[in-house]
Order: sequence, then C-alpha cells, then structure tokens
Amino acid sequence: MTNVVHIIGGGLAGSEAAWQLASRGIEVILYEMRGPHKTSVHKTDSLAELVCSNSFRGGDVTKNAVGVLHTELRKLGSLIMESADMHKVPAGGALAVDRDPFAETITAKLTTMPNVTIVRDQINDLPDHPYTLIATGPLTSDGLAASIRKATGEDGLAFFDAVAPIVTRDSINMDIAWEQSRYDKGDKTDYINCPMTQEQYMAFIDAALNAEHAVGHNPEDANVPYFEGCLPIEVMMSRGPETLRFGPLKPVGLTNAHNPTVKPYAVVQLRRDNKLGTLYNMVGFQTQMKWGAQKEVLRMIPGLENADIVRYGVIHKNTFIHSPVVLDETLRLKAKPNIRFAGQVTGVEGYVESTAMGALAGLIIAGEILGTPLELPPQTTMLGALHSHITGGAEAATFQPMNINYGLLPPMTGKIHKKDRKPAYGQRAMADFDSWLQASPLLQSPMAKSA
Repeated sequence: MTNVVHIIGGGLAGSEAAWQLASRGIEVILYEMRGPHKTSVHKTDSLAELVCSNSFRGGDVTKNAVGVLHTELRKLGSLIMESADMHKVPAGGALAVDRDPFAETITAKLTTMPNVTIVRDQINDLPDHPYTLIATGPLTSDGLAASIRKATGEDGLAFFDAVAPIVTRDSINMDIAWEQSRYDKGDKTDYINCPMTQEQYMAFIDAALNAEHAVGHNPEDANVPYFEGCLPIEVMMSRGPETLRFGPLKPVGLTNAHNPTVKPYAVVQLRRDNKLGTLYNMVGFQTQMKWGAQKEVLRMIPGLENADIVRYGVIHKNTFIHSPVVLDETLRLKAKPNIRFAGQVTGVEGYVESTAMGALAGLIIAGEILGTPLELPPQTTMLGALHSHITGGAEAATFQPMNINYGLLPPMTGKIHKKDRKPAYGQRAMADFDSWLQASPLLQSPMAKSA
C-alpha cells in the first residue's frame, strides 16, 4: 500500500491529479468532505463543483495566456478540460460551462475508475502516508489549515474572495436590456447588457456603498487583503465612483440595440451560466452586501428591476500557503516531504490554473512511483510559468495568488512589435510544450494527446 496516493480535496486540482494518476494505473484514495460536511459556498457534493463563476476565461491562444494553458492541459489529456469542452455554453471568446453537468461528468468518471476510491470524510491532520497530496483549495477546513500552519511555522496567509449573483433569464427586462458580446465576439449575442445613464449609475453607486454589508469573518481577519482579480464591487467603488466604469461596467464595444445613437454611461453585463440559457451570471459583480440589500440595490439596474436572483453574492475567506518558502520544486512540503500541495491553496488563482497544478502534481508523483521521473516543464510554457511562480519565481516577501499571465514568462528574444508579442509568447509556449511532451517517457501514453 506504500504506492497508494492519498489526495485530500475533490475540487478541480484534486480531481485532475486523481485522473492523471489513476489513468497511469496508480491507486488513488480521494478524500472529499462535502456530503457529510458543507462549505460556505458549495451547493452540491459533486467533485469539481464550480462556485465563483462558470467561465474558464478566454480561449484565444493568440491573445490570452489562459487560452494557451487550455491547450497545454488538453495535450495532457485533462479530465477537467474534457468535461469543460463537453459542456461549454456560448460566452463570446471565453470558455464557459454548464456547471452542474460539468461537475457530474467528472464525478461519474472518477467514481467508476477501478483504481480510485472516493472517501467522504473531513481530514483535520496532515497524514503520514508516503504519498499525500493536499488539494483542499481556498476553503481549507479550519482543522487542516491549523495543521498546515503548525507544519510550516506560518501565521496563515489569507485573502478574501467573493461570488457574483445569478439571475433567471426570463426575469430580465429585454425591452431595456439587449443581447450583444463586446465588440461582437462569438455569435455576437452571448451576453445580456443593461445600460445605465450617468444619473442611474451614480444613484446605484451611492446605494451600494451605503447598503448593509455582511463580511462574516473573524476580527483577526480584518486586515486580510482581497485578491485584486476578484474584488467585490464595493471595494472597487470605494476607490472612486468612476472605477467600475473602467472595469466590469465599461461601456466600450457595445451598442444599445434599443437606442443605437446614445452611448450608455455604464453597462452591466450578464453571461449565460448554463447550457439551457435560463440562468445568467452578473459579470464582475462579486459583492459583500447582505442578501436583502442585494435584492434592493441590484434591482436599481435598468433591465433588472424585477430580477429573480437565484444565487446571491457571498463573501468568503480564501487561504493559501507561502509556497516559495515552504515548497520545493516538486511541490513537496519541506518540513514534511511526504506531503505535496496542488491547486489554489498553493497560490495560483483561477479554475484553469488550479487544474494545471493538479495535473502537474499528479504527473510528478506518477513519475516517482513508476520510476520515470518527470522533467519539469520549461518556464516558457504556461504550465512551467505557473510552477515557477509558486516555487521561487515570485518574490517571497510579497507573494500573492496569481492568474496565468504573460508577465510570468521569460521575455522574448529579439525585437518584437507590441501587437505581435502575445501571439509570439503563445507560439513559443506551445512549441516548447510539444518538445517537453515528446521528451518525457511518462507523457508518451494514451493520456498525452493532441489538442
């Protein structure tokens, strides 16, 4: 039983790691506490449940670093990407999924794998098994978090994250709102847009800032910062009344179908949240208002005056470890080398990034068990850049969670025009990733397939 891998956490990273290991014949025990226990944001007991958004973000490999990461994961035979592609819904240039069947597919695949055992239990202490992977994500339970802090000697790095509301499609007033993707991307109708005049916008800002808020965190958490990529709207508003107009409410690239000659002062966008098109997610509208206040304030938005809010925004605490200090390059905890970490708890941010670290952790462990050690991916690849960020590429003193971005990659050589840089980074990443795949015996299996 020494080669059994124990994975704690059945989210995106844990599920992907289990898939990569089990598909190579390695026995996995996957622990997931949901079922007997609940979290502050999850609604089901499915593995890999999505909670903050249904979007895997932009898929264009010439413009988006995360789009290149999509491609890299597909080439690794990622279960998460396979299910995302299977259950995608229209979202312009983004890859968005129908979240319930997405998670159900992953749960079914892992449940029926003969060498995967799923245990519904909460783990509060770091185990002594030779191969243990912690993939508990940003909602690590208090008991396990305390055990991790004890092992690392840290006082617990943390940040707060927020979840956006979801409304029903048929409750949106389409006599005011209209369908259009920004700059007419995708099929041009993947988003619903709610226009605001300057007067409406300023009234909304005032109401939101003065609404009753529910930050349900402990007094000692009062100074814990939010993640900059997922700020509550109230935090953005507090930086100035115009902040939202240059962020999620920017009116550019859109033309009001009901009044084409008048440019809206601000636009609230909603993105389809399920394949049926019955639910829409308020884009960039993470909020910490109490639910009663949300109902009142959000209905001030033109087109949402009768909105049926089926999921209110919530605020929750995310935790992550000081990875550049406490992990080695194989994602092992220096203080307890039998323990590895993967996913958002390591300080990567986002669904795709979490999946990527789960895949890499699974492959590293598989290489050790099978006697074919995995050479780490080049930093010029998106997978390699993320790995570098959490194992030493980031400044240890200022380490914060990070989405994949071109800034994590080594600079290109030679002079490249600004407009050509992103495509060039993507081309280099995919070429170097293919070379890495071909050079690794571990990846020469049915799992490694072309995107």
